[in-house]
Amino acid sequence: MGQTALAGGSSSAPAPQALYPDHSCPKGLEELLSAPPPDLGTQRCHGWNPKDCSENIEVKEGGLCFERRPVAQSTDGVRGKRGYSSGLHAWEISWPREQRGTHAVVGVATARAPLQADHYAALLGSNSESWGWDLGRGKLYHQSKEPGAPQYPPGPQGEQLEVPERLQVVLDMEEGTLGYAIGGTYLGPAFRGLKGRTLYPAVSAVWGQCQVRIRYLGKRRGEAWGRWGRVFCHWRLWFGLETQRLYKGKGRGFHRTPLISARNG
Repeated sequence: MGQTALAGGSSSAPAPQALYPDHSCPKGLEELLSAPPPDLGTQRCHGWNPKDCSENIEVKEGGLCFERRPVAQSTDGVRGKRGYSSGLHAWEISWPREQRGTHAVVGVATARAPLQADHYAALLGSNSESWGWDLGRGKLYHQSKEPGAPQYPPGPQGEQLEVPERLQVVLDMEEGTLGYAIGGTYLGPAFRGLKGRTLYPAVSAVWGQCQVRIRYLGKRRGEAWGRWGRVFCHWRLWFGLETQRLYKGKGRGFHRTPLISARNG
């Protein structure tokens, strides 16, 4: 019947560093996230694909949401309707923390990545055709079998990031990077080397009756960035303060200064 009790995953063992501990902001990201939201029709065009998902996934609201049916010992995935091979793209994923279970993975996949497995697993990122961030464990997966996967973002003293309901996925096909943002803070590139591919928004889930929403935030093309594309975000200076605020250790007393304001729904 699928998972029905939250079994999350921080580990007491020291976590390895992320693949790319670089906190620079993609060119044009601040402008993209502060621009007016795309209309509902555009968001549906970039939403979940009812024809490109596990048989245990039901896509709703024209692609804005999916629900995983309560099937035992199955991991189920879905791809977006649109694949991206150029430009800077961002979308927001809304996934309630109590509906994630042991393997809640968010990222991108090619059209060839499998979307179903007959056991509970981090399906997205388990092969050469997908890249994903495990929200419960804070691990990055690509051709990964989980043990030894790098932590993202690398935390102080190995602390794990506590991921809230909403997060933004940032795919920069001009630079070939995939990264994530939370609460106005870009966490840095998680993966590189993605140029020359066509990649789709994707998630894989195990929790019975979980509902995961997607909201396309827009795009910026390389040739259209202009002078804004040459403005670099000064993440290195502020990243330490912002990430410490986001980690599970509370009461650090830092004043939050958002650098990117992701649109609220």
